[in-house]
Order: sequence, then structure tokens, then C-alpha cells
Amino acid sequence: MTSLTQIRRTYKYRLHTGLRDAHLRDKINIAGILWNHLTALQKRYYRRFSQHIALSRMKQHIARLRMKTVRYHYWLHVGSQAVQEICERHEAAYQRFYDQKGELPRFKKVKKFTSFVLKQAGWKLYPDTHPRGGNKHPKYTGHITIQGIRYKFVKHRPMQGEIKTVTVKRDTAGRLWVCFSVVENMVIEAETSTGKIGGFDFGLKMFLTTDEGEHIASPQFFKADLPRLRQIQRQVSKKNPISGNQQAGKQHIARRHIRIDDKRRDFHFKLAHDLCNQYDTLVFEDLNIAAMKRLWGRKVSELGFAQFLRILEWVAFKRGKAIVKIDRWERTTGKCSGCEHRQTLTLAERTFVCENCGQVLDRDHNAAINIRELGHQLILSQSVAVSRRGASGVHGSSPRL
Repeated sequence: MTSLTQIRRTYKYRLHTGLRDAHLRDKINIAGILWNHLTALQKRYYRRFSQHIALSRMKQHIARLRMKTVRYHYWLHVGSQAVQEICERHEAAYQRFYDQKGELPRFKKVKKFTSFVLKQAGWKLYPDTHPRGGNKHPKYTGHITIQGIRYKFVKHRPMQGEIKTVTVKRDTAGRLWVCFSVVENMVIEAETSTGKIGGFDFGLKMFLTTDEGEHIASPQFFKADLPRLRQIQRQVSKKNPISGNQQAGKQHIARRHIRIDDKRRDFHFKLAHDLCNQYDTLVFEDLNIAAMKRLWGRKVSELGFAQFLRILEWVAFKRGKAIVKIDRWERTTGKCSGCEHRQTLTLAERTFVCENCGQVLDRDHNAAINIRELGHQLILSQSVAVSRRGASGVHGSSPRL
């Protein structure tokens, strides 16, 4: 059954390199200066009055400084809506801190500040058939004017929907990107149902282990590139910091890290599509990735499991599949998948031998079976709860798995 839904998504395009890039880099640097100024104001105000400056007062104060103070007159190079968005972003960071979901906003190095955002004004996007295209392949070139200056970007795919915001972003290698956040209607086609529920256990030795006993290993792109990366870093550390050679070497290192991340992301997308081809419902544990990083550090970060789950949720949403997450405190590793007998296992024990029924299974395979059964029980319990609400005359939205 085909369904139509409205979504918010982002299209990201690489800007062409040119002399005009200096204007955008200056705007991003000014945005970083604004962020640090807001951080200093909030800290100083709290020390004196033990209070937080409201967002409306902060916007009025920044606008007054931009218009009436010679010292901050260069802030006018960034559009008024971009300045307001920086204030809103800073306020959102404080609200996350008050809700105990984040840390206090910190001072940031201006050269490492990444972006500024334009909303309704300050930009103009030209159609693909604009007569001033001036390119042999106009379908691969887009044109946009940002605060009176025209730029080209690589339009490698068509863009649909209504544009809400335009973000100019600078990555760690110094490259510039333009990101369009749009609202569009997506048609979700009904696919052939496999009728299968799969349970998956995440591990450090094997990226995923299925309830059928299949092991999916991670290519570990960072580990493969690490010897060459260390060699380049040693060479860069010996260069003269005053010359441009060290800066060029740092950009080289940043580009290698970006390539590693691109390879990992490509692996995650391909694996997500493969899993959605095989299963209708996919069950995972809601793991505490941050705590795992504190224990095992780079081994967990290299696998990128949190990124994989975000990609899998997006692919499953587009293809009409379901993702179920069980509670992280459910016992999956130390419970027998046959008789449900519970026992203690150390991290060194890679084989589960049940002390009650004698079943012998791989540790991760046994956990994946338990994850699948717990996910199946969760689906049944939620289905019963929905049917009971419907019978009592209470109508609500279906549970989000």
C-alpha cells in the first residue's frame, strides 16, 4: 500500500572553489566571533546576577551593537537572520544544559567554527536553465546568490520540496558546502513483505551477529589507514609552523579522515539496504554508546554504531520497515536462549554453555536470539495495548517502534 508523508530533509552540495570563497569564510569566522561573544555575555551576566539572559533581550542587544557601535560594525557582513539563528542556536544549547541533555556552551576557535544559516532572506537560488549558466554541463552546476555574490555548486542530484533554510558549511579540510533544508512530500511504496523478524547483537569483534548465526564484520577503515596516517602526522609535526607547509599537511590529514568517514558511511548504507531486503522488522539493543567509548575508546568509535542506527532508521522509514529497540537493561548475553536459564559470563568467555540444559552457542549468537524474542514480545504487547484502547473508544496514534 502506497502512503504519502511529509518529511524534512537536507540536500548537501559542494561549492566550486574560487576567489569568492574568501567572502564566505569571513562570514563563518564572524559567526564564530558572535558565538564567543554570546558565551562571554552569558557567563559574565550569570556571575553578576545569577540569572540567564533571555533570547529576546540577547537578540535586541546584538542588533543594537551591530547598528550603532563602530567596534562591531563588521558584524553587518553577516545577515540579520543569520545573526538571529546564531542566538537561537546558542539559546538551544543552554536549554539542553538545563534539561540535563548537554553541556554548557563553550568558547570555540574561530577558525574551527563551521557554519552560518540563512532563512528567508539573504539568498537566491537560480533555476537549472538560467541563461547565465556558462557551463558545458549545466545540469551538474547550480547557481546561488548569497548576500549579493554569485556562487556555483556541484548539483549532483535534483532537489525537491520547499526550501526552508540555506546553510553554508566549512568542513575540517577547509572545503565549503551549501546545504538546503527542505520540506517535501515523500511517497513510500509498499514492498514485498518477507515476514521475518531479525535480532542483531552489536559487538567489538563482529560488527553485527544475527539470530541465525551470521556474523557481519566491519571493514575497519581507520585501522587499515592508521599506519600511513601516523607517518603523515610525524612528517607534519616536523614542518615549520610559520610556513604554509604545516597548514597544507594538516589539511591533508583532514582529507584522509574525511575519506575514511565516507567509506564507513558507504558501508553502513549498503548494509542497511541489505538488512531491509531480508527482514521486515529489525530488533536492536538500546546501547549506551558513550559509556562503551569510555571503556574501549577508539574500538567503539571506529565502528560508528550510532551512525549506523540513524542510517538504518532512515532506510527502514523509506522502505516501510520497522526498527524495534529493547531496553539496554534487558539481560541478553547471560540468558540461555533455549531454557532462559540465567548465569554469569565474563568478557573473555566467547562461547555460551548453559549450565541447565547444556546448550552450546556462540556468545553473540545466543544474545541475538534473545534480542529477537524480546523484540517480538514487545511488538505483541504494544499491539494488545493498541487494540484495548481502540475497544474502549480511545483513539490514538499507533506506537512508534
